[in-house]
Amino acid sequence: MSRFQIFPDAEATARAAAERFVAAAERAISARGRFSVALSGGNTPLPTYRLLASEFAGQVAWSKTQVFWVDERCVPPAHEASNYGAARRELLVHLPIPPDNIYRMEGELPPKFAAESYIRTLDAYFGHKRRLDLVLLGMGTNAHTASLFPGDDALRSIMPVTVVPREDGITRLTLTAATINEAREICFLVSGAEKADILWEVHHSAPDPLKYPAQLIHPVDGQLVWLLDEAAANYVDA
Repeated sequence: MSRFQIFPDAEATARAAAERFVAAAERAISARGRFSVALSGGNTPLPTYRLLASEFAGQVAWSKTQVFWVDERCVPPAHEASNYGAARRELLVHLPIPPDNIYRMEGELPPKFAAESYIRTLDAYFGHKRRLDLVLLGMGTNAHTASLFPGDDALRSIMPVTVVPREDGITRLTLTAATINEAREICFLVSGAEKADILWEVHHSAPDPLKYPAQLIHPVDGQLVWLLDEAAANYVDA
């Protein structure tokens, strides 16, 4: 069951996300000896990544942390639009994570091949039950999450990873909702007054995932939490 946690501002929301990251890592490593997390792109998680790379860096066993991605733009890793590139700059280069523990989506490859390659990567690590310990998600003003956009064929995909052509000309790769929903914990980070209306719609409108892709996110056997700042949560009751 989803639940909201509301914080005064985006900075406090980012800190709460970093704390949940640390707690999820501790639980996973204690139970299974390793911690798997899928990172999202966009601007919202960057403050959390910065906190993890600085103030919280000593609180995670990074050598036992395995880093995956929720989605990626089909660009080279050094491209300014690369989700991997942003996470690398803000987080990965500052931490002692073994290179073999980083599983990026290869956006520079032909999209279909890159999607198939990432499915093989997930299967090699998880087997056929791709159960990430933690997935970090954001939500756009159109209710998209990951690279699952309103009306796209990706919303109906039964594959673990799929290709998402976009009108802006930058094709994307994304985990599908079915893969995300296998996670032990899914954490949405949402901040800003521009998200308040759509957040209310996602949680109060009749189910219509083709219009509101964020409605597709329901863990099969895990926890879903929404971390919100007060501006985004203007119409939400905690």
